Amino acid sequence: MTDVICLGIMVADVMVRPVDRWPETGSLQFVESLEVHSGGCAVNTGIGLHRLGLDVSVVGQVGQDAFGDFLIGVLHSHRMPTHGVRRVEGGTSGSIAMVSSSGERTFLHHIGANRTEPEDVGSWRIESQARHLHVGGAFLLPGLDGQPMANLLAAARAQGMTTSVDTAFDFSGRWMDLIRPVLPHTDYFLPSYVEAKALSGREDPSEQAEYLLQQGVGTVAIKLGDQGALVAREKTQLRVEPLSVTALDATGAGDAWVAGFLDGVLAGWPLSAAALWGNAQGAASVSAAGATTGVRDRDGLERLLRDQGRWPEFLDSLGQGAEGGFHHG
Repeated sequence: MTDVICLGIMVADVMVRPVDRWPETGSLQFVESLEVHSGGCAVNTGIGLHRLGLDVSVVGQVGQDAFGDFLIGVLHSHRMPTHGVRRVEGGTSGSIAMVSSSGERTFLHHIGANRTEPEDVGSWRIESQARHLHVGGAFLLPGLDGQPMANLLAAARAQGMTTSVDTAFDFSGRWMDLIRPVLPHTDYFLPSYVEAKALSGREDPSEQAEYLLQQGVGTVAIKLGDQGALVAREKTQLRVEPLSVTALDATGAGDAWVAGFLDGVLAGWPLSAAALWGNAQGAASVSAAGATTGVRDRDGLERLLRDQGRWPEFLDSLGQGAEGGFHHG
């Protein structure tokens, strides 16, 4: 059985760095590097989970173009199945990510093949049984956002799957109108701080989490970037501190965090251990250029936690008192 279906946006990322100022119209500006990487929440989180040893299937759409060939080729290179990737007319979704000297990113985005019209929403389907369905890129899936996504998650639950949803920024400004029907069918809701703020209308992460729990979510995990993460369930909230690393590129860091967190969740770890594991994978991600270049396997994350002096904390959070509680299939 597949461990995780990662369904959602698939994007070709053109990474340009450093870009600290926009060139004047009609001029030319040199940059140090220009690279093409795989991107999109479904791809990034899928690769992150696969690298951690899980059996993952990516479900999404790409166009009949070179970017589509590239994304399918990336999945092939990781020996991941591509039967869930549908090729549609038009171009593949793409982003130009302009990365400043400090690592901050600014995007130009073309939604491309990720745009599914409501009448074609049946193309976003679950064809195989899995333990868990993860939807990555809510708010950037026009044909699936809202009630169709709620229906998909309800169907997954009816098949015995647990569910999670990761959001993107909602440029339409509809926010809760789109996500409200989704939340009661979501076991793990995984927004960033900016997204949680826009959804809840609250500044404090604790209040954001409380508001989202009231909407029917099972567990809320808010990604706080260099401030770590906050995880909440019912009357329990915990804050997990970040790892200290030099950030080169934050592209895909949130997706890497999700991969680490879900790996722990599916292993049955306590939320504190899963969140720290997510923090470690997020830290590994920002240490290299590209959305998935820096993500590590389990041995790599263990080394990172040991190097940071956080391994005893991780073992304590497992509640095992021994390293045997860490290893899982």
